[in-house]
Amino acid sequence: MKAAYKFFSLGLGIILTLASCSDEFLQDKKNYDNVNSDIYNYYSGCNGRLNDIYSWCLPTTNDLTWKYPSMGNKDLAGASTEEYSGFSNFVNPEIELSSMGSTNAVPDFMMGTQSNIQEAVYGRIRNINDVIAGISGGTLSDAEKNILLGQAYFFRAWCYYNLMKWYGGVPIVSEIKDPIEGNTTPRSSAREVKDFIIADLDRAASMLADKTMSGGWSGTDYGRVTTGTALALKGRVLLLWASPLFNRANEESRWTEAYQTMKAEKDSIDACGYGLFQSSAANAAGFASMFCQSGKNPEAVFVTLYNNITGDGLDNQKNNRWERDIRPANTGGGGKNASAMLVDMFPMADGKIPAGTGTYSKLQTSDSAYIKDTPFLDRDPRFYRTFAFPGFRWAYSGDASQIDKNNPGPGSSYVLWNYVWYTDLNDQNNAESGSSYGADNLLSSKVGVYVRKKSDDADVNSALYTYVAGDVKGAAPFYSAAPLIELRYAEVLLNLAEVACGANHLDEAVGYLQQIRARVGYTAANNYGLQTNLTSDQAACMSAILYERQIELAYEGKRFDDMRRWLLYDGGTQFASISGCPDDWKLTGWGGNTCTWLGFTAFNGQRRENMEFRVADKYGVGGSTYDSDPLLKNGGTRIDGVDLRQELAPQLTTLASWYSNNLVRNDKKGDARDSQHNDEYIKFRPNYYFLGMSSGASAADKSLSQTIGWQDYNLGGTMGTFDPLAE
Repeated sequence: MKAAYKFFSLGLGIILTLASCSDEFLQDKKNYDNVNSDIYNYYSGCNGRLNDIYSWCLPTTNDLTWKYPSMGNKDLAGASTEEYSGFSNFVNPEIELSSMGSTNAVPDFMMGTQSNIQEAVYGRIRNINDVIAGISGGTLSDAEKNILLGQAYFFRAWCYYNLMKWYGGVPIVSEIKDPIEGNTTPRSSAREVKDFIIADLDRAASMLADKTMSGGWSGTDYGRVTTGTALALKGRVLLLWASPLFNRANEESRWTEAYQTMKAEKDSIDACGYGLFQSSAANAAGFASMFCQSGKNPEAVFVTLYNNITGDGLDNQKNNRWERDIRPANTGGGGKNASAMLVDMFPMADGKIPAGTGTYSKLQTSDSAYIKDTPFLDRDPRFYRTFAFPGFRWAYSGDASQIDKNNPGPGSSYVLWNYVWYTDLNDQNNAESGSSYGADNLLSSKVGVYVRKKSDDADVNSALYTYVAGDVKGAAPFYSAAPLIELRYAEVLLNLAEVACGANHLDEAVGYLQQIRARVGYTAANNYGLQTNLTSDQAACMSAILYERQIELAYEGKRFDDMRRWLLYDGGTQFASISGCPDDWKLTGWGGNTCTWLGFTAFNGQRRENMEFRVADKYGVGGSTYDSDPLLKNGGTRIDGVDLRQELAPQLTTLASWYSNNLVRNDKKGDARDSQHNDEYIKFRPNYYFLGMSSGASAADKSLSQTIGWQDYNLGGTMGTFDPLAE
C-alpha cells in the first residue's frame, strides 16, 4: 500500500511511554535512539521493541479513532446506540457521510496521518512487521523468540481485526516494504483478511502457550497478552464472520465452525487464569469492583494498565481519566449523561425486560410494574452499578470542597443530589429548556442520569487514584490507576453463547447466560431470570443473548459493533438501495430481516431522549446560585442516601416515597429537533455497514479501490467497485 509507506522513515528513537504491563516498566525509560539490527540479538533490546508495540497499540479511554476502539464514551460509536442521546454523524438524518472531501467526511479508519508513522494505520503495522522480522532474524533461543513473537503476532492481528470490522477486505502487508513509489498492495478479500488474522492469532496462542497456560503472566509482566487473549480475540473474529454483516445467507457452517473452535479452546483460555470475577459482597458489588482491581484480575483477558503517578507529566505518568469523566462536577469530575432509552429498558429485578419499553418483542416482559417516575425501583442488580440517580451514595476518597467550598464534602459520605430547579415556571415542562440548575453546586454542570459504570467506588474498592485538589502538571481528581479492560471473560462467555445459539446448541447457549447472571445474584429458583422457551426457540434465544450483551457490556464500547454485526438499524432490508449493490448483498437468511426475526424494533426511525428530576411544583422556582435551591429553602428535607452496601429494598422504597413528595421526572430533548422544533429520527444509511475510503486515503494511494456504495475520489466520484463480501 503506497500511501502507508511513501512518507515514512521508521523512527526507532522512541522513549518508551506506556506500561505494557506494570508500574515498574512505566518507570523504566530506556531510550532506543538509533538502534540497529544488533538490538535483536539481546532479549532486553527485543523486549524494548516489543514494549514499543504495546505503547502504540493498547486501547485507551480516548474516543473512537482509527487508533483506539470505542471504550464507552459518547463518541461516534456510543452516540449511535441506545447508550447516549444526541446524533452522531453515523445516525444524523441531516448528514450523509461522503468519501469525496472534508465536508461530512466518512471517518478515516484506514489511513490516519500518513506522514507520521505513529499516527498512521499501516505505520503501526509496519512497526510490528519490523519487530517480527528483527526478532526472527536474531540470535535469541527459540523459546525466547516465541515469547516475544507471540505477542507481536497478537498485535498485528489486533490491528487487522480493527480494519476488517470497518472495511471487510483491506491490504494485507506482512513484511517490510521499501517506501518507494509504486510499491503498493491491493485490498484482499474479507475472507483472506479473516484467515490472515486467525493465522496470526493461532501462531500467537501456540507461541505463548508454554509461558502463559499455567495461570498467565506473573509479577511485573502481568497485563501482557497471553494464549487466552489470542484465543478470545479469535473467538470475536469468528463470531463477526458468522454474523449477518458478513454471513448474509446465514450459512450454518460458519456458526458451527465458530462454535466447535471456541468451545474447544475455552479450556486454554481458562488455563491462562481467566474466569468470571467473583465476590460475595451484596448488590453486584463484584460486578462493580472487577473494573478496579489493582492486582491480577481473572476477568481482564485483554487489558491496558495505568498508574496514578502525578508530578512532572513525564512518560512514566500514565493515568486513566475515566473516573474523572464520569464523576459529577461537584466532585471535580465532568459527568456522562445516560439516555432515558437505556435506563428504561434495563431488566427488572426478576431479569425480564420492563413492560412498555418495546424493542425486544420476543422477550418476556416483567410481571413487576415499571414506574417511570421512580425508575430505580426493583431493577436488575447491575442497574445500580451502571447508573446514578439523585439520592444514591457514590463515595470517593477525597474532598471536593477543597476545590470549591460550596461543593459537598467529604467524599467518604458523598451522596449524589442532582435534581434540578428552574428559574421560570414556564420552562420547567419545556423539553428543550436549558434554564435549569442542579443542586449541591452542580448548577449548569448537572447531568440528568449519570453513567456510573466502571466507577472506582470508595464503598467497593480501595481507591486507585490520588485525589488532587486542582491540576498538578497533568494530574487532576480521579486520574487513576484503574485498568481498562477491552476484552473480559464475560464477553468470552457471551461470544460462545451466541455461536452456540447460531449452531443450534440452545441449551449450551442458555447455560452461558446463566453463568453471567449468577455472578450478579440470579439463581436457579427463577431460571436466572430467563424465560423458559430459550432452549426451544432459536430467535428468542438469540434475542436474549443480544439483550444480555447490551446490559452486561453497557458503556464498554461494544454495543455499536453488535448493532452493525446484526444489521439492527434496518434489519438488513435496505442494501438494494445502494448503487451497484451485488445480488449476494441481499439478506436471505433470518427471513430477510434480522430485526423481524429477532423481534427487535429497528433502530432507524427511533429517538433517544434524556431524563431529569426536578423539584415538585410546590417548591416553585429558584435562582442561578448554589444557595437558591427551592427545595431546601421552602421546607423540603433530604433523606439518607441509598447505600449499596446495605439491603436495598427498604431503602429504595423510602427513596421512592421521597421522590413522590419532592421530585418530578422530566423527559428532556435528547436527539435533535429541526428548526421548527419537530422531532428528528435516527437514520443509519445502509452503505455505512461497510465504510468507504476517505478522500485523504484515496488521494494518498490512488491504487486503493473504493468500497461499493461510496464514491471514488480518484475517479471523479464514480461509484466504488470493491465488494467486501466477495470471496
